[in-house]
Amino acid sequence: MKKQLIYILVGLVTLVSCKKLEQEPESSASKQAVFGNESGLRLYTNSFYNMGFLPRNSTSQDAMSDYLAVREVQAFIRPGAYAPNTSSGWTWNELRNINYFIANCTDPAVPADVRNNYLGIARYFRAYFYMEKVKRFGDVPWIGKPLDITDPTLNAGRDKRTLVMDSVLADLNFACANIKATNDPSRTTVTKWVAYAYKSRVCLFEGTFRKYHDELNLQATAEKWLQEAAAAAGEIMKSGGYSLNTTGGPGASYRQVFTSTAPVAAEVLQAAVADVNLGVLNEANWWWTSGTYGAKASFIRTFINTYLKLDGTPFTNDPSYRTMLFKDEVKNRDLRLKQTIRSGDYKRISAGQQVPAPPVFSYTFTGYQPIKWTLDDMYYDAGALNINAVSLFRYAEVLLNYAEAKAELGTLTDADWATTVGALRARAGITGGLTTMPVVADPYLKANYFPLINDPRILEIRRERGIELSLEGFRLADLLRWKRGELMTQEWNGFYVPSLNTPMDLNEDGILDVAFYRGTKPSPAVAGVTYVDVSPTIGNAVNSQQLKNGTSGELVWMNEIERRWSDKLYFYPIPLNDLIRNPALGQNPGWQ
Repeated sequence: MKKQLIYILVGLVTLVSCKKLEQEPESSASKQAVFGNESGLRLYTNSFYNMGFLPRNSTSQDAMSDYLAVREVQAFIRPGAYAPNTSSGWTWNELRNINYFIANCTDPAVPADVRNNYLGIARYFRAYFYMEKVKRFGDVPWIGKPLDITDPTLNAGRDKRTLVMDSVLADLNFACANIKATNDPSRTTVTKWVAYAYKSRVCLFEGTFRKYHDELNLQATAEKWLQEAAAAAGEIMKSGGYSLNTTGGPGASYRQVFTSTAPVAAEVLQAAVADVNLGVLNEANWWWTSGTYGAKASFIRTFINTYLKLDGTPFTNDPSYRTMLFKDEVKNRDLRLKQTIRSGDYKRISAGQQVPAPPVFSYTFTGYQPIKWTLDDMYYDAGALNINAVSLFRYAEVLLNYAEAKAELGTLTDADWATTVGALRARAGITGGLTTMPVVADPYLKANYFPLINDPRILEIRRERGIELSLEGFRLADLLRWKRGELMTQEWNGFYVPSLNTPMDLNEDGILDVAFYRGTKPSPAVAGVTYVDVSPTIGNAVNSQQLKNGTSGELVWMNEIERRWSDKLYFYPIPLNDLIRNPALGQNPGWQ
């Protein structure tokens, strides 16, 4: 009966849309059955996990990022292709559900500490909801109560970022202080440590956003947020009991976190767990291996070049790196590289047999084909069949949040470095530079990524963050907070091809894999070789896949489609229909 009542209540509070925020009027239901006992509070807060603004089992969140070449250029960065009438995301109905719970979780029949535990969970989800809105739109209305249709707030304008983010921080502080659970063996629910991890993520975002976006005139407040980020991450490091997964050694332990059916408990704080019986599965293999489904996303060479050598020195210190063949450039590198893309002796399972699996050019445009989330058995390629758990919060991010916040504050020590970046690199088989901070800025990172950053510690932490957290949904948010949206216009380049009509053995198994030609396919064709036409045009159309120097050089993809960044893209436009309904919202700069 209680379960039925909670579903009725949640349904009732999502019925009627209003003019400005799509908030619903308060509805009547038997509150006692829900708010008068712990079971009802638990059932209600469990409904929050199904809210649409939360990531669940998506393994493709970095599809719009600077380091992936994809099937087609996203409208957001194509001149004139995105406008307020195509914008989205101004939805508020789920906030009404959270606020309704917070306003009514007051029954004295339930002990205060129990109520505060569930209020902490609710306020965590409200903070999550609002952080997503602020990242997308900047200033938004702060709504801290359930509204009825007569409330004048419905037609008010947006509140300042400072007010909204102070309210988000207050919610997270309450969650950290009051959520009781410190260990969920299933790793599927919000615990105290998940709240601390999210607080570190939010505060790092806000602190660096304010520091680097001087147009907001909030630089003076950035330090407070960075201190909060470091403190939250530090609390987990000190008392959370988590560690980096090292099972299987440096050549396997990283990828194991992303392919394991059960969340790797040592490192994963929270995950979306698959359940075959319930049909709760993900589509990682389908998305990352299909030539017809997904974005056909592959890494660009500019980013692959940032992976260090095993001795801890930059790969780009080698003067021959620009013309190094794929089979050679993947050797003697940070072992996360071979656990992130197809290379070397990587194999897949077909009908129970292991078979060599070099990059497949019916899928990849660049040659750097991701494997981080995919299962090796080809059985999973044919649809949404994946059974691997998708990590939402893991200890590696906590370490990076701590290191970056401390580096931005200028308080990072060698001991901090060793326990964060050093530990992550040691897990990846790197042997040098693990215990002392760098003192020389890498010229490759400055030239290609962060020309205004001179602090070698910040540069290296950003390198580490890109590599460690690749394909986990952080990259675009990182570029936005660092004010480096321009990186979204980087050339989509691939591996080096020395000449036309010459088949290449990409994984050195003695079998030729791919050859590139212009115009006329070589005859006779070599059996098993994929032939890729890199002519400037095919028929009357520009060929999107070419070689940089015409008959040799790096592969390039979609150079004919212009990509452009401007400052207005740091925020999405308020959707036109919502702005028409409530002109008091105002439009974000540059989108008028």
